[in-house]
Amino acid sequence: MYPVRPWLYVGKHRDTMNLPHLNANHIGAMLQLEEAVAQPGMHVLYLPIADGVPLPVETLRRGVSFLLLEHGLGRNVLIACAAGISRCVTFAIAALKETEGIPLLAAYSEIVQKNSRALPHPVLWQSLCSFYHENTPYIEVLRIYNRKRPAGS
Repeated sequence: MYPVRPWLYVGKHRDTMNLPHLNANHIGAMLQLEEAVAQPGMHVLYLPIADGVPLPVETLRRGVSFLLLEHGLGRNVLIACAAGISRCVTFAIAALKETEGIPLLAAYSEIVQKNSRALPHPVLWQSLCSFYHENTPYIEVLRIYNRKRPAGS
């Protein structure tokens, strides 16, 4: 689990089960994309999303609405998927787009600076571009990804 912003964290499914670590980071809400895990006193939204499958507009809207609500309530939020690389990064990009008004590619660049393995699946990227009416080719995502990765990784 790593912070993208003081209120926004991205992580793996296993992070959702580590209550001491969640508490240490003051996580008050989780958007879970792999499996539902309940934690005491924590607000949770589980959205069963497969990697490599287009995101339905309503699913993306539900996830983003949850993130915005929890952020507005002052809660730190963890977005978690299986490996913490693609699906959760997709929603973190949307969260930055919504809260900071930055373009999708700039939001992705911010995230990959925090975790050089962050890389949304091309289909998920296209879902974001369609939803936000931005026409940014996936090759631009790969250019940023390849610049941020350490040699040999």
